[in-house]
This record gives sequence, C-alpha cells and structure tokens, in this order.
Amino acid sequence: MNHPRWTGIFPAITTKFHADERIDAEGTARHIDFQIRNGVHGMVTCGSLGEASTLTLEEKLEVTKIALDASGGRVPVLANVSETSTREALRFIDGANKLGVAGFMVMPSLIYVADPREAMQNVRAMAEAAQQPIMVYNNPLAYRVDLKPEHMAELADCKWITAVKDSSGDTRRVTDLRIAVGDRYQIFLGVDDLAYEGLALGCDGLLAGVGCTFPRETVALYDLMKAGKHAEALALYQWMTPLLHLDVSTKLVQNLKLIDALVGVGTEHMRRPRLPVIGEERALIERVVAQALATRPAKYQSVP
Repeated sequence: MNHPRWTGIFPAITTKFHADERIDAEGTARHIDFQIRNGVHGMVTCGSLGEASTLTLEEKLEVTKIALDASGGRVPVLANVSETSTREALRFIDGANKLGVAGFMVMPSLIYVADPREAMQNVRAMAEAAQQPIMVYNNPLAYRVDLKPEHMAELADCKWITAVKDSSGDTRRVTDLRIAVGDRYQIFLGVDDLAYEGLALGCDGLLAGVGCTFPRETVALYDLMKAGKHAEALALYQWMTPLLHLDVSTKLVQNLKLIDALVGVGTEHMRRPRLPVIGEERALIERVVAQALATRPAKYQSVP
C-alpha cells in the first residue's frame, strides 16, 4: 500500500460553541478557514482540545462535516476516534468514512486502562474497519495506556497504520521509535512545548494546540527547522514557548480558548463542567498573550 505522507502542522482544532453550549458551526468553519489560509497542512477534529468528551457521537460527526466543508479539500481532515468502547468506535468510523474524511487518529483506549495486548487489538480493529490511513495517538500521561516502540513495531504489519502521534513527554521516544521501526511511520510530536526538540530529532510534523491561534508562526517554525535554519527557528520558538506552556495543562481547553479570544480569532465559550479561568490563572494568560502580541515577529505573523 502507498501510505500518505502526512507532514507539517496539523492543528487539533477547537470546537466552537455558542454561549448556550450549542455547536457554533459558522464560528468553527471560520476558524478552520483561518488556519488553512495561514498554511497548516492538515487538521484533526474532536480531539481532547476539541472537547470530544462533551460531544455525542452524532455531534462529533456534525463537527467533522463542518470541517470537511470548510476545508473544501484544501488539506486532509482526520477524525479523532476516542469512544469508550470498540463497538462505538467502529460506529463512529463508519459515519466519518461516509462523510469523506482522509483518515483517522485513534486512541488505543479511553477511560479503561488497557494492557498492550488489548490496546493493540483495539487499534487493529479500528484500522481494519476504517480501511483508511490511521494515526495512532499515544498519550500515556493523560490516558495511562502506553504503546511503546516495541508495540508499534509489532503493529507495523497493519497496512492502514501510517503515523504515530507521540505525547509521552519524553523526546527519547522519537529516537527509540526510529530505531524500532525506521521510516515505517510518520512521527508527529503532540506536546506543544517540545516542538523544537521533536523537530530537531526528526519528527515529520506537529499536532499543535497553540497553532490554532498562531498558525502561520507554527508553520514557520516547522519550515525553518526542515530548512536547517535552526538559529532562526530557535528564536521564534523562544518567543512562542510561554504560549506553548499553556497547552500542556489539564486546562488546555480553557487556556487556548482564552488565547483565541484575546487575540481576536475565536470565543471563550466551552461546555461544562469546564468554566473560564479566573483570578491569577486568567491574569497570567493575559500577561503572556499581551507580551507575545507586543513582541510578535512581523515576518511570520498570521493574517486574520
């Protein structure tokens, strides 16, 4: 099989809501268009940042359709699969395939802490049902399920698996994966404030959060690293890093939606139980964003 070579910046898009928690289709589509016009290479719908845990299966399909319509084929749209059972995952995959997604990002297991045998079997079941390119999302810190390099080597015979998103927080994983599987998979780094490090170690792309608000700057970081302009990339990364730290938090949704609102590219509306941050938490984000905007490099600036 000729695997797609997904590379570059793939934002994990936020789901926009109205103040009454209804899905804001127009706002979501507008934000997707903003990111594509600023150069992102693809996107993933309804991940953790997209508040998947608050959406019904049908709502996830609704958001996926919004993304497909808004992208208009300009970039690949991947649907995140994070259902709590294999049975529901396969039902979602069937619906998303009918909508025309380019592939899927799959969670090996959610809520239930699967062992490697169970997690790998779940990935295989989703891949075979999808019959589409698959990115496996490994995030042992948040979900307590860890598919290690040796497990990804074992899965290499599944022709539909094309990529790995690593959010282990350990950059050694990138090199360990390369040693274990060579170039069998595209490797995406999923921790925003390890972006420079991941790209320096040879990651093929970033599955970015802050890239939702600053897409052109994030794309520029990727382009500079791939061009070997490491000093210029490092200066840009150092400007971005205080913002990137805000993604690595249990309140990443609240933080990044507040950044959207402060920059003027989105709203802060989200679904409960999440609530807008207040007090010093909010003041810190406001200071970080104000400093970022005051020192924003014009050369790479995203356009509205």
